[in-house]
Amino acid sequence: MSARPETPLLDRVQSPADLKKLSDAELTQLAGELRNETISAVSETGGHLGAGLGVVELTVALHAIFDTPKDKLIWDVGHQCYPHKILTGRRDRIRTLRQRDGLSGFTKRSENIHDPFGAGHSSTSISAALGFAVARDLGGSCEGGLGDAVAVIGDGAISAGMAYEAMNNAGHLGKRLFVVLNDNEMSIAPPVGAMSNYLSRLYAGEPFQELKAAAKGAVSLLPEPFREGAKRAKEMLKGMTVGGTLFEELGFSYVGPIDGHDMDQLLPVLRTIHQRATGPVMLHIITKKGKGYAPAETARDRGHATAQFDVPTGKQRKAPSNAPSYTSVFGKALVDEAARDSRICAVTAAMPDGTGLNLFAERYPSRCFDVAIAEQHGVTFSAALAAGGMKPFCTMYSTFLQRGYDQVVHDVAVQRLPVRFAIDRAGLVGADGATHAGSFDIAYMANLPGMTVMAAADEAELMHMVATAVAHDDGPIAFRYPRGEGVGVDLPERGTPLEIGKGRMIQEGSRVAILSFGTRLEEVRKAAEALAARGITPTIADARFAKPLDEEMILTLAANHEALITIEEGAIGGFGSHVAQLLAENGVFDTGLKYRSMVLPDTFIDHGSPTAMYADAKMNAEHIEAKVLDTLGIAQIGSKRA
Repeated sequence: MSARPETPLLDRVQSPADLKKLSDAELTQLAGELRNETISAVSETGGHLGAGLGVVELTVALHAIFDTPKDKLIWDVGHQCYPHKILTGRRDRIRTLRQRDGLSGFTKRSENIHDPFGAGHSSTSISAALGFAVARDLGGSCEGGLGDAVAVIGDGAISAGMAYEAMNNAGHLGKRLFVVLNDNEMSIAPPVGAMSNYLSRLYAGEPFQELKAAAKGAVSLLPEPFREGAKRAKEMLKGMTVGGTLFEELGFSYVGPIDGHDMDQLLPVLRTIHQRATGPVMLHIITKKGKGYAPAETARDRGHATAQFDVPTGKQRKAPSNAPSYTSVFGKALVDEAARDSRICAVTAAMPDGTGLNLFAERYPSRCFDVAIAEQHGVTFSAALAAGGMKPFCTMYSTFLQRGYDQVVHDVAVQRLPVRFAIDRAGLVGADGATHAGSFDIAYMANLPGMTVMAAADEAELMHMVATAVAHDDGPIAFRYPRGEGVGVDLPERGTPLEIGKGRMIQEGSRVAILSFGTRLEEVRKAAEALAARGITPTIADARFAKPLDEEMILTLAANHEALITIEEGAIGGFGSHVAQLLAENGVFDTGLKYRSMVLPDTFIDHGSPTAMYADAKMNAEHIEAKVLDTLGIAQIGSKRA
């Protein structure tokens, strides 16, 4: 373990109110100590490092000038909130980040009064800030009171449509609120799109744009670190000054860009806009993700997400892999299929590495599309690609695909377009917690007419499902797979297309049948071994498909067993509900079948290891064993045989 840094000033800070007593020089020193403390803490816990390091100075400046928690400070996404947590009374717990019963890796309302609005997905902060501003002006009340509202949003997050919807509404209402555009030119993946290029042109332009006439006094206080870039200002659209930008047209007073790591700029500008603003203000700051920690600054992702690491070297301490990850198996399988079929293309929303499409992008850059944080657009874009004769794989995390659900319904399913949905991070995901859990996709996809829904039980099955999706042109098809390592099964050279709607038998037994959908199959096998010691040999089947169901297999299982138990890594309303509907319509319950469905509980499960989270959900092997015994009416006493 690395030695803890010396932090004499930070040691005096118990809450943001303590920052009001410090001089500007002391605030600058405090920022350095806060950066070192953040690095030290994340080296022990792992987590999102680079984003927080990029906003250390901003965090100190905002808490020094605004009056939190009365003033509502809203961090978009939340990846960058660790320094904020340290300053808001949570330093004593900062080394529990993302661990079971520890601090969340995101802002969380139930955790602290200084987290006025929870985050986990992007581009919500401006909407939330406007809501607080309107509540304030309407006489609302909440814990801590209602003052100013400040949204901090990154250049990646501001590419999403929701941010513009909020800015348009804010400009129309004209309420006093503050938006800080944290432009680090690097979200999770390199930012893409016209908006990023536009911000780059702003960066090359004027060093500081006055806040109407009111901020003129601040200009004389500022150095001009961006003057060198002014010679490139001609690249700006003709006739546009920085103040005549899109933001001004939306009704915001635009200030910037300024150096977000220079407290001599940041503090006077923030003080000026805080004192003078009457309507919505956009402060554009330039920062560097991973700032102040060389291993993060030089990393490809700027230290976006790290395991535990050694502070001097930055070397991460990761456990050796026993099997390839599902994500990597998907990525390699898709690249292999694309080598055989030039119509295969891939679409993701700002997560090429996270979804394994970085492999595809390297091999087939003209067929790989990162649409930025724009899941709605990504789904409709995929729909039109399919209508144009391509074979698009719309590849998104389950929790992010939720944001494009209207488009899944209207632009894909209604039109029966053969979009292939590759749904990563299915089920419970661990340290990111409830905001990133893939709990609902089985239910929200399987209820759509014409949608085919599959779940891989292991990494070999995932390869078969990629091949199945390639071959499937009769409407949309989706397949889901979890985060993390596979089971370690032997992989085929190439996946083989599955017969649509056909499951597979794993083990023949008696009395009870366990019908698994997805990767709980490995836990089912473990439960079966424990049950064998009690003289119970369950039948095990892998459904493979939630839609269409293998009706023949399911009805046969029901007919030949006194009990049938389904299990899935999803919420109520998914696979088990479809099976229950099938059994009910065929009168199976009339003959006394004992039916149980194991699903995720009707609650949001807090962060922890995946094993611990599934223990909370009561879906590990011991819970499956207990469910079988309970369903059969067998008391769990010692090793009593059935």
